[in-house]
Amino acid sequence: MKVLGRSFFWVLFPVLPWAVQAVEHEEVAQRVIKLHRGRGVAATQSRQWVRDSCRKLSGLLRQKNAVLNKLKNAIGAVEKDVGLSDEEKLFQVHTFEIFQKELNESENSVFQAIYGLQRALQGDYRDVVNMKESSRQRLEALREAAIKEETEYMELLAAEKHQVEALKNMQHQNQSLSMLDEILEDVRKAADRLEEEIEEHAFDDNKSVKGVNFEAVLRVEEEEANSKQNITKREVEDDLGLSMLIDSQNNQYILTKPRDSTIPRADHHFIKDIVTIGMLSLPCGWLCTAIGLPTMFGYIICGVLLGPSGLNSIKSIVQVETLGEFGVFFTLFLVGLEFSPEKLRKVWKISLQGPCYMTLLMIAFGLLWGHLLRIKPTQSVFISTCLSLSSTPLVSRFLMGSARGDKEGDVDYSTVLLGMLVTQDVQLGLFMAVMPTLIQAGASASSSIVVEVLRILVLVGQILFSLAAVFLLCLVIKKYLIGPYYRKLHMESKGNKEILILGISAFIFLMLTVTELLDVSMELGCFLAGALISSQGPVVTEIATSIEPIRDFLAIVFFASIGLHVFPTFVAYELTVLVFLTLSVVVMKFLLAALVLSLILPRSSQYIKWIVSAGLAQVSEFSFVLGSRARRAGVISREVYLLILSVTTLSLLLAPVLWRAAISRCVPRPERRSSL
Repeated sequence: MKVLGRSFFWVLFPVLPWAVQAVEHEEVAQRVIKLHRGRGVAATQSRQWVRDSCRKLSGLLRQKNAVLNKLKNAIGAVEKDVGLSDEEKLFQVHTFEIFQKELNESENSVFQAIYGLQRALQGDYRDVVNMKESSRQRLEALREAAIKEETEYMELLAAEKHQVEALKNMQHQNQSLSMLDEILEDVRKAADRLEEEIEEHAFDDNKSVKGVNFEAVLRVEEEEANSKQNITKREVEDDLGLSMLIDSQNNQYILTKPRDSTIPRADHHFIKDIVTIGMLSLPCGWLCTAIGLPTMFGYIICGVLLGPSGLNSIKSIVQVETLGEFGVFFTLFLVGLEFSPEKLRKVWKISLQGPCYMTLLMIAFGLLWGHLLRIKPTQSVFISTCLSLSSTPLVSRFLMGSARGDKEGDVDYSTVLLGMLVTQDVQLGLFMAVMPTLIQAGASASSSIVVEVLRILVLVGQILFSLAAVFLLCLVIKKYLIGPYYRKLHMESKGNKEILILGISAFIFLMLTVTELLDVSMELGCFLAGALISSQGPVVTEIATSIEPIRDFLAIVFFASIGLHVFPTFVAYELTVLVFLTLSVVVMKFLLAALVLSLILPRSSQYIKWIVSAGLAQVSEFSFVLGSRARRAGVISREVYLLILSVTTLSLLLAPVLWRAAISRCVPRPERRSSL
C-alpha cells in the first residue's frame, strides 16, 4: 500500500496545473464569444489568442504523455515489488490502467469534438437529412462515451471495495478474532465466492454483440405521500433494482432477472394489477349478467376501465397479457376434452375444407376491393387474412355446456364449429410463420417476386410437414403412452388433487411445447392434449372439474387484457365509419361461411350452416397480435391498425347477439342450453 501511495503522489503531481487552468476556462469562453461577434478585438489579438490556446492545448497533451510515462514506470515498480502478493499487484496495476484509460478517453473526446465541429461547419443547415445524420453520429458518440464511463465507474467501485476489504484484512491480522467473528468471516468469503459464481456478466457479454444498440433511459422511482417513507423505499428499490426504466420511445421496462439472485424479489406492480383486475371484474361481471350479456364482456369492460383509455392504472400490461394467454391454453384444453376423436373423424373433411375456402374467398374479395381502392396487394392480403380468422376462446365459451342433442347420423354443429376453429388456429400459426417472408415480398422489387413466392411455398411445405409430424406423434401417444400415463397419474392422485392438476398441466405444457418447436401454433397443442385425454373415456368429468376453476380465473385475465386495447374515444370519434365497416365484415363472413357450408355439408345437416356461420361471423382477438407485428414492420399504417382493433372489438360485441338469433331460429326449444 505504501508503494501505491508514493506512486499516486508522483502521478498526480504533474496534473496539479490542470486545476489552476480550470479557473481560466470561463475567461476563455468569453474570449471565444467576443471573437465570434467581432467586438473590440483586433486581428493581432485574435491571432495571439489562437496561438496561446494552441500552446495551452499542446502543453496539456505533453503533460498527459508525461503522466502516462510515470504510470508505466509505476506499473513496472509494482510488478517488481516482491513484498506484494499477486492479488495486490493485480489490483494496483488495474488501478493504474483505469487512470491511463481516463487520460486517453479525455484526449479522444477533445479531438472528437473538433471533428464534430468541422463536420457541422461543412454541412448545409438547410438540409434536414444532413443535420439528422450529424445528430445521429453525435448521439452514437455520446452513447459509446456513456458506456465507457459507466464501465470505468463500475471498475472504480470494484477497486474501492477491494481497498476497503484489504484494510479490513489488515485490521483482522493485527487483532485476535473471537470464534463467532471467525465463523462470520468464513461465511463472508463463501458468500463472495457464491456471488462470483452465479453472477452473469450480461452487460459486458452483450454490449459488443451485433445488433445491440445503446440507448438513454430514465429510471423512475415511485413517489410516496410520506417523505420519510419515500426515502426509505427509494433506498430499498435502488438496492433491489425494482424501479422502472423508460427509453426515448416511451417504452417502459421492469426488472426480469436481478444481478444478485440470492435475494428474493417480487414485482409489486404486477401484483397490484392482478388484484385490481380481480376486484373490478366482479361488479362488471354482475352488471353484464343482470342485463343479459355474457360475463366475459364485463371482464373486457374491466380492462377498458383500467387500461390506457381509462384510469391507466395497469403498469405491467405485457405481464398481464402473458398471464392471460394461459387462459386461452386451458380453455382450448377443455374444448379438446369434449371433442372426442370419433367426432373429429366424422367431420375432418368439413373442418379442413371450410376454413381454407373461406380464407381464399376473403383474400379474393380483399384483393378486389384493394384494387378498386388502390391498396397494395400485400396490405390487402394481410387485412383479409386477419379478418378471416374467428375467435376460438369466444366460441368455446358459447359452446361450453351446450346440448349435444342432434339426431343419429347428423353432424353436430358444435363439432363442426370447433373443428373449423381449430383449423383456423393452424392457419394462424402458418400465417405468422409466413408473415416475415410476406413482408419482404412486399418490400422487394418486382423482379424478385417469383423468388419470394417460391420461398413462401417452401415455408408452407415445412408447416405441412410439421403438422403431419404432430398428428403422427399424437397417434403414437394415444396408442402407447396416454393410457399408462393417466392410470399412473390417477393412482398417485387418490386423495391428492394437486397431483392430478399438476400432471394434466404438465401434459398440456408438453404438447404446446412440441407444437411450438415444430412451428405450429401452441393453441393447437393445447387442443390436442384435451382430445388425447378424452380418449380415456369416463375420466373427462373428473379432469374438467379440477381444471375449470383455473381456466375461469385465467380467462378473466385474458378478456381483461383484450379490454386494454379497446379505445372508446377513438370509437366515438369514428363511430359511423366503424359501425359500417364492422357490419360489412360480419355480414360478409356470415354469407361466405353459409355459402361454403352449403357446398360441403351433407344434405341432412344443411340446417346447421346458419349456426356455424353465426359462430364464425366475428374477428379473432389474435388480429391484435398480427396487427401489431404488421405495424412495426411497416406493412400497415397506424390508422389501419386502429381500424382493425376497433372492428375486431365491435365484432366480438356483436357476436353474442348473432349467436342467440341463430340458436333461437335453428335449434329446437328443448335443446337450447348454452353457457350464455
